[in-house]
Amino acid sequence: MKLRSLLTSLSWMCLFLNTCQSREANDDRPNVVLIMVDDLGIGDLGCYGNGTMRTPHVDRLAREGVRLTQNIAAASMCTPSRSAFLTGRYPVRSGMVSDTEVRVITTLGDCSGLPLNEITFAALLKKQGYTTGLVGKWHQGLNCQSRSDHCHHPHNYGFDYFYGMPLTLIEPCWPDPSRDTELAIESKIWLCVQLVAIAVLTFTIGKLSRWVSVPWSLILSMVLFIFLLSYFWFSSYTSPLYWNCLLMRDHEITEQPMKAERAGSIMVKEAVSFLERNRKGPFLLFFSFLHVHTPLPTTTEFIGTSKHGLYGDHVQEMDSMLGKILDALDDFGLRDHTLVYFTSDHGGHLEARLGHAQLGGWNGIYKGGKGMGGWEGGIRVPGLVRWPGKLPAGKVIEEPTSLMDILPTVAALAGATVPQDRVIDGRDLMPLLRGDTQRSEHEFLFHYCGVYLHAVRWHPKDSEAVWKAHYMTPVFQPPGALACYETIFCQCSGKLVTSHNPPLLFDLSRDPSESTPLTRDTEPLYDLVIRTVAAAVKRHKESIKPVLQQLSGSNEGNVWLKPCCGVFPFCLCDKEGNSSAASSS
Repeated sequence: MKLRSLLTSLSWMCLFLNTCQSREANDDRPNVVLIMVDDLGIGDLGCYGNGTMRTPHVDRLAREGVRLTQNIAAASMCTPSRSAFLTGRYPVRSGMVSDTEVRVITTLGDCSGLPLNEITFAALLKKQGYTTGLVGKWHQGLNCQSRSDHCHHPHNYGFDYFYGMPLTLIEPCWPDPSRDTELAIESKIWLCVQLVAIAVLTFTIGKLSRWVSVPWSLILSMVLFIFLLSYFWFSSYTSPLYWNCLLMRDHEITEQPMKAERAGSIMVKEAVSFLERNRKGPFLLFFSFLHVHTPLPTTTEFIGTSKHGLYGDHVQEMDSMLGKILDALDDFGLRDHTLVYFTSDHGGHLEARLGHAQLGGWNGIYKGGKGMGGWEGGIRVPGLVRWPGKLPAGKVIEEPTSLMDILPTVAALAGATVPQDRVIDGRDLMPLLRGDTQRSEHEFLFHYCGVYLHAVRWHPKDSEAVWKAHYMTPVFQPPGALACYETIFCQCSGKLVTSHNPPLLFDLSRDPSESTPLTRDTEPLYDLVIRTVAAAVKRHKESIKPVLQQLSGSNEGNVWLKPCCGVFPFCLCDKEGNSSAASSS
């Protein structure tokens, strides 16, 4: 009996010690805040060399954390770049690519979206006990068969909470001077329709019950009136503003159309509320800015504050909003136990102009911009990582890194295992960030434009060189320009693309601006590099499995898929009102 009692006591003691060790291990897991700006150029930030744009809060992250100087997006357009960020995989593997001119989801009437069998970093961390939230831009699809099925909603990809824009900012979103008038008119028309519908129902029941004597022609006329009023109301709203520029909280539409200039402030308050609710952790917050995508909806507080017009004002407003999120981490005592990552989804949009005013970002010394799959300006993005006490402050890393690295990095920090049934192209950044290794695990990175491979980067393990081979490059227009101003976005294939055989070759360590192609006469290693890269391309293409292209032949704008805040077609609403964000639990 004494022996049994002793064994029982020892068993309970072991269980207690294991539980304590498990809790201690879990306590070492950081909260994670991922911050992505939309269309931000790497040259727009003070910490990346801009001396005329005021970005003190971004620069603060650089001082307090690690700055990545060769951080690469997997695509130069929003939808595919973000799918790669979420999944750690090249978008060509998930099918979030296109072989047409349209390379992003352009309407909420489109049934395409991130395939449901893809696994995101949110799904991995949720399984590890993290509370997960997405505030801001989604742009990975919404509906499949009806306007309310929400098959591609963030909830289906591991996010517990969502507040934001299911699509992206488009030109009609701002300004909208008639929005308030339209909301007021619709409320009165909808009241009229309801009253007439009640009258129709009452008269029909009364006539069938022989309580009243009303001619069927009158009842049918009233029904026809409802249909005609609904049709003419729907027909008056042909602008994408009413069907694409909207905000949602989880599955509920809160604004349709949204008041774009206040959306950013509401999202910051939603993010702060999320941090406060989940301050005991662990949590993952993906804050996805609507800034600094055109049409640049900016509050009057920031208009005219920069030296770079409306775009500069908008960047400085973004920085101020970032500061409020960082301050909230400090106020809630979360700073030292939270990893913060800051980046952009791709380079700045050079062709975004209004007259002579530049409405897109600056990509510094790097050639090209948004929409250009190979040139550095389209894919080299900011990368700042802060985790006080765990990562060295002020460190600069010049090794190649990728937005795809975030999934394996946060998975490792949370104690999760990356999926073993598929290729994960990202690599765990922590050894490089901590200084445990001095070399990137990315020997090769492949740069796509839609389904077309435009360029390949090779960083040999025994060399400081960073070779870049371009197999295809866009034709800039008009002749002599440095972007595609006539088509707004550069094309990936066809007559407006030049194929190179042999490929154009650069060494980015000596020529980061990609200004002077190397030749056999100027580079002794030319043939070796070309052969090595070609072999890497062959191996890479063999690893790509055929999948359905989500972005090819879509974007049809089906009426039955367009979200509606109310009874279709009376879809306008403003549940935020004039108040600040109403945070929900």
